[in-house]
Amino acid sequence: MAKAAERTLVLTDEARLHVMTPREIVSELDHYIIGQHKAKRAVAIALRNRWRRQQVPEELRDEIAPKNILMIGPTGVGKTEIARRLARLAQAPFIKVEASKFTEVGYVGRDVESMVRDLAELAVNMVKQEAKEHIQIKARAQAEERVLDLLLPPAPTRTGFGSEGEPGATAQSTREKMRRMLREGKFDDREVELEVAKPAMPFIEVMAPQGMEDMENQLKEMFSNFMPKKTKKHRLKVPEAMELLTQEEADKLVDMEAVVREAVRRVEQTGIIFIDEIDKIASRESFHGPDISRQGVQRDLLPLVEGSTVHTKYGLVRTDHILFVASGAFHTTKPSDLIPEFQGRFPIRVELDPLTREDFVRILTEPRNALLMQYVALLETEKVKLTFLPEAAEEIARIAAVVNERTENIGARRLHTVVERLLEDLSFDSPELGGREVVIDAQHVKDKLDAIVKDEDLSRYIL
Repeated sequence: MAKAAERTLVLTDEARLHVMTPREIVSELDHYIIGQHKAKRAVAIALRNRWRRQQVPEELRDEIAPKNILMIGPTGVGKTEIARRLARLAQAPFIKVEASKFTEVGYVGRDVESMVRDLAELAVNMVKQEAKEHIQIKARAQAEERVLDLLLPPAPTRTGFGSEGEPGATAQSTREKMRRMLREGKFDDREVELEVAKPAMPFIEVMAPQGMEDMENQLKEMFSNFMPKKTKKHRLKVPEAMELLTQEEADKLVDMEAVVREAVRRVEQTGIIFIDEIDKIASRESFHGPDISRQGVQRDLLPLVEGSTVHTKYGLVRTDHILFVASGAFHTTKPSDLIPEFQGRFPIRVELDPLTREDFVRILTEPRNALLMQYVALLETEKVKLTFLPEAAEEIARIAAVVNERTENIGARRLHTVVERLLEDLSFDSPELGGREVVIDAQHVKDKLDAIVKDEDLSRYIL
């Protein structure tokens, strides 16, 4: 049974990869990210290559290494969003880390292998949730039986001579009647007393050395396993009790060994690690001060990118076929400042284009999660109907482009600052404006923001 469930999960995972062709992946990314066609093509090809590798003969499969990607471009142009959407499309284990995290405490940063451990933890949770969905019906049926036991405790076993068939049939009939009432929601207002198990947390605070956070977590987990589990009685409404018991029963039904095997397989075969701010660990041809730390982080990362085995609490995880996507602005450094071995492990280089005023207009209006649509939906919760005219989007884009030129260019993130400032008064007053319709036109945008934009010192601090 466990092997069959595992096969189902594996087939589902491969089927998802097979469905998406590079053209379809780019088309899907277009729904959320404006422009950057070269970057979208590169990640689409890399994702499709994961599936292609699974189709080649086994003796050749292990020889095909993933083609890691280095995305180069200014902040706020969509580097992180491309990687995040890519992982959602593939339904693959995905984790984003900041390269600077490994140097922020000086020469001993966080252990770089922790990113693989975090990825394994995420994959286990992902596969466990999928496994729970597969056995949800059975878990709910068992939870239903437990709720019926709470509503109608089973009759005590009778002893002695005589026919007992009739009372048993009556009890069964009553139970079936209550089952129908439970499913129809007639007991939703009833409360039941439920005993909930709570893991006992150790009273010892474990302090591991800097960079040894994984050891700290393992020690805490070990101590908590030694402590006896405590139970506490709660009075809950029947629907809440059903949900809680369904989760409990699902946890019992899930085969964790199969889950861990599948999770480790997914990490090794389809995992994606996105390393942001990679330019912050590029050294500028000096060998003293913080540059030693930067080169040290590159050398620590190198074995992971080249392919090594990492010890996790779920067993050994090989990184040979994990796809690494790195990104950086490279304002003050350049990719050639990375150590040669590290550069060689990122054969695909993609340069992302700075965003223009026309791109800003499209970002405000076109994507499925467009910024202006978000604000319309937010104020709709206050019964305020907010409408942005096309000319307003043009004016917001113009202001964002002007401020980016005059001050630091932070790309599309500037739009968030501008729109938030534009709607500040409306967001504050909206609870008192229920039922009103508010139309934002170009003149309204100018009235609100022109004074700030003209004052360069003021726009530097406010926008």
